[in-house]
Amino acid sequence: METLISLTDDEAAFARSLVESGQHPSLAAVLRRGLELLRHDVEERDAELRALRKLVERRSAENFVGLAEGEVEIHAMLERRKARGARTCCPWAA
Repeated sequence: METLISLTDDEAAFARSLVESGQHPSLAAVLRRGLELLRHDVEERDAELRALRKLVERRSAENFVGLAEGEVEIHAMLERRKARGARTCCPWAA
């Protein structure tokens, strides 16, 4: 499918530099890669939100969870993200 898009001068220059340096074969390939990365980020965020909602629902139905247990679960989730190579969303979690 062919689509016409508009880029800023900086965006176009950056995309061209990726092609000229041989990192991507064409401008279309640069944009496809960018969309792949964006899709991955959106899917990761959505999965995290689903997991957090599920945790909140579970915790709402149960007794209060102490700070220590909550921190253990949060750190385990962040470690799973790091193991998958995903970026963390929060500077304090790095």
